[in-house]
Amino acid sequence: MKISLAPSFQPIKAPGTVRTGAPLLDPAGPAAVLGWRAGDLAAPLQPAASTLFGPRGVCLHPDGTLWVADTGHHRLLGWRGVPEDDNVPADILIGQPDFGHEGRNAKAEPAANTLNVPTGVAAWGAGLAVADAWNHRVLLWRRVPTRSGEPADIILGQDRADDTQANRGADHPTAATLHWPYGVSAIGGRLIVCDTGNRRVLVWNDPAETGAPADLVLGQADFTTRDENRGGAVGAGSMRWPHMAADWQGRLAVADAGNNRVMLWKRVPDHDGAPCDAVLGQRGMGDCDHNLADYYPCAAALNMPYAACAAGETLIVADTANSRLLGWADAATSADAACLTGQPDFSAKGDNRWGFPERDTLCWPYGLSVRDRLVAVADSGNNRVLLWRCADGR
Repeated sequence: MKISLAPSFQPIKAPGTVRTGAPLLDPAGPAAVLGWRAGDLAAPLQPAASTLFGPRGVCLHPDGTLWVADTGHHRLLGWRGVPEDDNVPADILIGQPDFGHEGRNAKAEPAANTLNVPTGVAAWGAGLAVADAWNHRVLLWRRVPTRSGEPADIILGQDRADDTQANRGADHPTAATLHWPYGVSAIGGRLIVCDTGNRRVLVWNDPAETGAPADLVLGQADFTTRDENRGGAVGAGSMRWPHMAADWQGRLAVADAGNNRVMLWKRVPDHDGAPCDAVLGQRGMGDCDHNLADYYPCAAALNMPYAACAAGETLIVADTANSRLLGWADAATSADAACLTGQPDFSAKGDNRWGFPERDTLCWPYGLSVRDRLVAVADSGNNRVLLWRCADGR
């Protein structure tokens, strides 16, 4: 029997007529939940093989493994198979000496197997890519780690495993440096990194060695500038806080959280600074207000979207500050989302629907991954990961 701890108050939503939208994910709720037990008002913060603290990245790898960037515990957790039950403990640990320890770089010197605020995680060929944000680097494994403590094969953003300075200590970036990289993706054989602190997206065609420079930059006109929105007004070629890239039916989608929008290119561009072709979450290329400058959201609005992924023909966006997931089928600028999960209708917002966390509520979802109609959600504010199937027909 399900026991609800939700209080009597209701989600905040706009007055008047509201649109409920079709369900994006299974209305029955997640198939499995990791790091959380019903009835807990707060997840335990002490690290263990089955606990999480502010997870921001998740990856359903094509090889059948599951990976979670357990951000607050400064570690990467791996499951050899996708759990079918709640709170299954992880099998593999990267970043700490054992499951009971935590701390930046394991409270020791940085190395190729330590982490400092890991965020994004993604499949990279047969291996794995992890955004190690506060070490200002991306770690790459050519093959998925099979044992705890396995060091990365390639490090991007730094020359050596013990270097951790933003932009390698320089005032300006280069094609080979990073500043708080948040998101990683692999699209069409390329590695795409959202270099958030430098307000840009970097593309590597085939990074083969530590310190390799990127081949393409978006969001800036060149590799040596890092101004917010290129130092001017928001536009089709500028960014504020890019956080995650995704492949949506051949399009490149970038969640530009600081401008409250998702930028869309018809394909991965072939020249630096290429402007996007459309945006979701805003009425035009020059707009950037959250929720379309309204207090309440709607089907076309976004408030700090941190993640995106594609499930079939639907682009799923983590509308993070509205604590909901939206699904788009239309790529036109200002198009309405078609489906919704996390709130009762498109005009509602509020962490956990302004109540206590329940199995089907969201509180600041930061990361997404999808495989075979199963969506993994890093529900960061609830210190958990949700494994949730797409709704019927999605």
